[in-house]
Amino acid sequence: MRRLLPFAASLLVFAADQATKAWLAATLPFGGERPFGRWFTLVHWHNRGGLFGLMNDLPEGGRIALFLLVPLVGVALLGSLYWKSHRPLERWLLAAVLGGAAGNLLDRLRFGAVVDFLYFHLPGGPGWPAFNVADAVLSTGIALFVFLTFTSSPKEAGGASDPLSHR
Repeated sequence: MRRLLPFAASLLVFAADQATKAWLAATLPFGGERPFGRWFTLVHWHNRGGLFGLMNDLPEGGRIALFLLVPLVGVALLGSLYWKSHRPLERWLLAAVLGGAAGNLLDRLRFGAVVDFLYFHLPGGPGWPAFNVADAVLSTGIALFVFLTFTSSPKEAGGASDPLSHR
């Protein structure tokens, strides 16, 4: 049961991501924008590239191979790490990342792109690249996982003690 609760949370992340994207599609036409104040605009954009739209100009075949195969392998790897993990916090973080990755992967399978809709920007100026619920959970989960990895002692991480501790 202890392993299934975080996994249920990953399903919740996936469902929240897909529900917000479905709501967006029903509310705002593709390419549409609706400002909310000076700092935020709800948009309906597709990102065919990677993080921040990188590699958006790759040929279609290369983009499909890169942005479908790599996420499929990544989801499989995350699932494996999740089931092998013995640390509860690590499991929760991996589950969050898994849910976000699955949400964006489904977008790529359905639309050939990831649906982005949250756009924060300076008034009348540049902004942060648009993102979605899956992106927010993915980036937060990865950042916290990296932080946990680098701040955990070898004993906490389940690894061997430092063989050079006599130094």
